[in-house]
Amino acid sequence: MIHPKSQSLASDRQHSTQNPRSVVVLGAGAWGTTLASLAAANGHRVQVRSRRDGAISPSEIERADVVVSAVSMQGVATVVREIQTLPLLPTTIFVTATKGLDPVTTLTPAQIWQAAFPDRSVVVLCGPNLAKEIQQGLPAATVAGSTDDNAAVAVQAVFSSPQFRVYTNSDPLGVELGGTLKNVMAIAAGVCDGLQLGTNAKAALVTRGLTEIIRIGNSWGAKTETFYGLSGLGDLLATCNSPLSRNYQVGYQLAQGKTLSAILAHLEGTAEGVNTTQVLMQRARQQDIYMPITAEVYRLLQAEITPKQALEALMLRDLKSELL
Repeated sequence: MIHPKSQSLASDRQHSTQNPRSVVVLGAGAWGTTLASLAAANGHRVQVRSRRDGAISPSEIERADVVVSAVSMQGVATVVREIQTLPLLPTTIFVTATKGLDPVTTLTPAQIWQAAFPDRSVVVLCGPNLAKEIQQGLPAATVAGSTDDNAAVAVQAVFSSPQFRVYTNSDPLGVELGGTLKNVMAIAAGVCDGLQLGTNAKAALVTRGLTEIIRIGNSWGAKTETFYGLSGLGDLLATCNSPLSRNYQVGYQLAQGKTLSAILAHLEGTAEGVNTTQVLMQRARQQDIYMPITAEVYRLLQAEITPKQALEALMLRDLKSELL
């Protein structure tokens, strides 16, 4: 007997194939090309635009039903300004797949998109999604977060498949912050493994890291329960435990004695956690948010302390209740 939900998913995929959408993916990195492949496999008309080669003309963006932004945080503001000059379809949905924070405004990518297009639907796509595993056809799940339920469901249909399950969530800020803040914790987790501190230490770090993420997210206005979902705890577990994570690699190699500049010079892609850590420290000072793990990661990235000194600083803090 087929479960009603299974029938619903099959129906959504069939509907998606019979009603192909025009999808433009901005960003030809690993994640952008992976998302493009998922949409194309569902029968949608997909174009990928690299900011370097400008392979897609403005007219293709103007006709797009869905515009996916998978550029690095550094390029978000520029892309937004470029698209603001174009006459888009009135029903175009923006999907942001960037994980980071603007160093000047501390805004998230979705907040930047929404501020530029206040009357448009913006959907955040985030979850435990290591691109290389998805490219290999391994199963994964993610979250489409938006205050516009119809837009979230539309994006869900574009990318869902038997190997890639997409859930919806009405708290896009929480979805986005979960995917962004965990990059800081992934750097710390990489240090933990690089120093060979063991499973107990890693479990304690990740658990306290989630507590810190929730504290920061709540101060931003996100819902606590969102951080226990795929884009929060799920993404945290994946990124803190995989050598495929660029942020994990930064921490791991710092623990091996390499300098940050040398690590970033040879890293494949952008480790957004480095910039995110700096932005979070700005926000912590402005709003007096308690972020002990982030603070030590920041000092480590600034070469103010060694990995071992960062560990000692965390372990020797004043004793307190776990719930604080």
